[in-house]
Amino acid sequence: MKFRYAMVCSSNQNRSMEAHSLFKREGFDVSSYGTGQHVKLPGPSLREPNVYDFGTPYKHMFDDLRRKDPDLYKRNGILPMLKRNLAVKSAPQRWQENAADGSFDVVLTFEEKVFDMVIEDLHNRNHVLMKPVLVINLEVKDNHEEAAIGARLALLLCQEETRSCGHNYFSF
Repeated sequence: MKFRYAMVCSSNQNRSMEAHSLFKREGFDVSSYGTGQHVKLPGPSLREPNVYDFGTPYKHMFDDLRRKDPDLYKRNGILPMLKRNLAVKSAPQRWQENAADGSFDVVLTFEEKVFDMVIEDLHNRNHVLMKPVLVINLEVKDNHEEAAIGARLALLLCQEETRSCGHNYFSF
């Protein structure tokens, strides 16, 4: 049985995209989303984030930040992250606007607040299919190193889930 997976973080930039990239390379049917109102990327200070609308192409963000301060955004890993994202899909997508993408078997979130928003959204949806979905939260700090670790842990979990399909248990 082949499952459909969704990876969800706040801005569909770091944690969900690191996992999306890894799952895609491993041949999984995967999509990724963010739950925030806007896409936020670090700026020159905490009070000055770079804010974009969902749907803004990663290429536009990359070009915008490269124009603003290429040294800063290369040094803090944002330009390489956006380059990775470009290789996975064209633009960040918002979870609450994904109904047309179909249903998922497993949704992985990477922050409790995001998990809560996904659960709330699923409860508010029109339940035409009445299909169960497994929603799992892995608490992962929003930095490049932790995102890579979280993506690998998510992959291990889902590989085990796939192997255990048909059983009522996971064997760790």
